[in-house]
Parts: sequence; structure tokens; C-alpha cells
Amino acid sequence: MTEALPMPAWAGPALRRIYAERAYSERYRNADFDWDLFNPEWYCAHNYLKLRDDDTAIMRKVGEFFSGALAQSAPRPRGLDVGSGPNLYPAMAMLPFCESVDLREYSRSNVRWLSRQARYYDRHWDQFWKVYQDFSGYDKIGNPRQALAKRARIERASIFHLPEREWDLGTMFFVAESLTRDPMEFWAAAHAFIRALRPGAPFAAAFMADSEGYTVDDRFFPAVAVGPSDVEDCLSVVADRVVIQMVETKSPLRRGYGGMILAMGVAR
Repeated sequence: MTEALPMPAWAGPALRRIYAERAYSERYRNADFDWDLFNPEWYCAHNYLKLRDDDTAIMRKVGEFFSGALAQSAPRPRGLDVGSGPNLYPAMAMLPFCESVDLREYSRSNVRWLSRQARYYDRHWDQFWKVYQDFSGYDKIGNPRQALAKRARIERASIFHLPEREWDLGTMFFVAESLTRDPMEFWAAAHAFIRALRPGAPFAAAFMADSEGYTVDDRFFPAVAVGPSDVEDCLSVVADRVVIQMVETKSPLRRGYGGMILAMGVAR
């Protein structure tokens, strides 16, 4: 989603150790792929037409977390969903708690998809919204379609170039580990997301565990194989009160991954 990055100045021993251990004979960096060729219609049809048990579990945990942290407070000015792709449920999670929700996405095809869906999203997303309605605060949104159309602000942007300390709440779902096969870029992307949030801002981030790549409409895209300890090591550098949970399923989305990892906490 941007040019290859040098080892950042803030890299500590944990990053350097992981970078050394995660040596691939064939390394694919983010800039090696044309992300404008990502097919959002195909991806959405294969992932989100029906509500899955693992997505439901993640949404329930995130809804409970945001509700507990924010339901009794005034709406925060700005929420950030980074690397949104053809997935609306992370942005939906922030609707009751933000005056605006900024969706930042690098792929031009995904930006076009998001622009259409934000204006009036397809009916299958209704089942996703219903999951959140069990939690306090979500009852404030009488018409989620209208709320998303009013509050969503979609912009093409690279996760690596986000401004720092601008947002008050954040989500990043299946992004940092799914844009490269280089562990250094995984760390850089995850840290860029957290650093875009103001100190104390709650966040939720999800990762595919042990994924080394995936196919969208017969086109291959890269991934870094990360586990819960990798996510914890990465986020603990820039976040506090981080809780890591594995989300399992009896019906895997595809071959070649080991479940989903959910991380929640607050930016440091």
C-alpha cells in the first residue's frame, strides 16, 4: 500500500528478533502488489453475505468493549477505521460513539465500493448491525443506514502515512497482517494505526492467525503468519491494557489460516 519501508528508528529488540526469525525464502512486500486490482464485490460475496460464527463472536466482544468504555460518555469527535476494504462492521461498531467515522483505504477499487455502500448499504449488512444491538449505546442509532451515510468520510490513504494523534476511537480488521509477507511491515502498519489515535483512545483490531497469503478472485495477496504472542509483542509497545483473544470456528473461512485474533486496548 506504499513503498517498502526501512527498519524504523523506534524498532526495539522484539521487532528485530521477530524480523530475524520470520525469514521467508520468497518474501513479498506490500509494494510488490497492485492493490487497485483487489475485487471487493468478489470478496464481499465470499465473506459477508452470510453472518459467520467467528465474525459474530468478534462483533459481540467489540460491541461489549466499546459499550462499556463509551456508552455513558458524550460522543467522541472522530473514529477511524483503517484498511476498511469491503467490510462495514468495524465502522458500524463505532457509529454510536463518534460524530464522524473516517474510513481510510488504499485500494481504489475498495474506495469506490465503500463510497457506494456508505450511501446506502446492502441489506445483508442488517444482520451484522443486529449483533451490536444487544449492547448499551447502540439503541441510540434508530436508522444505522442513515447514520453511516451521514457520518462516514471515505478517503484513499496508506496506513503507513496516517497522521499521528488525530482520532478518538479506532478499528483495524484483518489489515496489518494481510498486506505484506514482511514482518517489519506488519509491525509498521500496526504501530501506524495505534499512533494515529489520541492517548487513551480505545481500539479494536483483528488479525488472521498463521496466514501466509490469500486469493481474491484468483489473484494472490500476501500475509504474515502471526500468532497471539506476535500481536501482543507488537501492540504492547504502543498501547496499554491490551487484551488478546483467539476466536475459533468450526467452519474456517478458507484454507491456510489458524483462526482469528482479536486485540482490544487503549492507545498510549
